[in-house]
Amino acid sequence: MFDLTPAELEALRLSLKVGLVSMAASLPVGFGLAYVLARFEFPGKSIVNGLVLLPLVLPPVVTGLVLLMLFGTQGPLGRFFEQTFGITFAFRWTGAALAAAVMGLPLMVRAMRLSIEAVDRRLELAARTLGARPSWAFLTITLPLSLPGIIAGAILSFAKSFGEFGATITFVSNIPGETQTLPIAIYSLMQSPNGDGPALRLAVLSVIVSMIAIIGAEWVERRIRTAKPA
Repeated sequence: MFDLTPAELEALRLSLKVGLVSMAASLPVGFGLAYVLARFEFPGKSIVNGLVLLPLVLPPVVTGLVLLMLFGTQGPLGRFFEQTFGITFAFRWTGAALAAAVMGLPLMVRAMRLSIEAVDRRLELAARTLGARPSWAFLTITLPLSLPGIIAGAILSFAKSFGEFGATITFVSNIPGETQTLPIAIYSLMQSPNGDGPALRLAVLSVIVSMIAIIGAEWVERRIRTAKPA
């Protein structure tokens, strides 16, 4: 069943790489956005929240087109990153990771925001009343108590990134060994004669990997909650 060809193994490896890199790169951004949205009131907050959640409701091909316009070889941000850091996004695996990060960010921010909002602010206030600095109260109270939501958001982002298709193929196309992730490989197999069997094999593999990620996240959350003092 899972006697994968070298091309299929490469697609799996690339999907895992893209998912992990996109999750790690978006983690500080996602947590920062979640913390600001959970803890502060400011003009335009609803607009910021709407922009964060926008990739969830936009057609993925639209998100991919926007990324191509901004981060393509002729886009302003694409030229900036290439000239400043030597990073090219268009038609590269780095672009696939960027597209996956953008698509997974709303799920990450939502889970983290709910977790931060669930932390009783009176605990933070009590710590500060006892002389703790805001940064220390954050590190010893807010961060540990919101850790399950942070982990859940990171895993959800990875799962979404692992299965991302529309924005990725629009932004970086379908290049075997470079941008052909598992979903794109499945799409390619479905377009070829006698490709239904291999496509189904990769689809089942995708389900297995995604379920492992979700079950693993729940297990870690339970361990963290169980380890906390009552």
